[in-house]
Amino acid sequence: MEIKGRFEYYKTAKGYYNYRLKASNNETIAVSGSTGYASITNCKAGIESVRKNVNAPIEDQTIKNPISLTCPKFELYLDKASKFRYRLFARNGELICRSEDGYATKDSCKKGIASLAKWALNSEVVKAED
Repeated sequence: MEIKGRFEYYKTAKGYYNYRLKASNNETIAVSGSTGYASITNCKAGIESVRKNVNAPIEDQTIKNPISLTCPKFELYLDKASKFRYRLFARNGELICRSEDGYATKDSCKKGIASLAKWALNSEVVKAED
């Protein structure tokens, strides 16, 4: 039996739809990137965009003079708490997902990106349980 992750979609208090990707151990790997989608259809299209772009190159913004890449791309950056994070942009430049929490090291953040790629491709899409 194949072990799968899942994209869970849910409605926010403001009426938008968002998603999160969870690994088989229930750990959240990534969350949708924006304030939300107006419809479930658009939310599911965002999930498909994540699947299509998970093998994008990584633009490392933590180094001096980073090379700017065209989208689709991951941006690896330091947040205000000096934790490493990533965000994934689609070909059109739209932010489609990001890490939920910061990582202590750059290497662990890169492993998070690899985990996203592993779990996103064949994960189920389900409605989140309340």
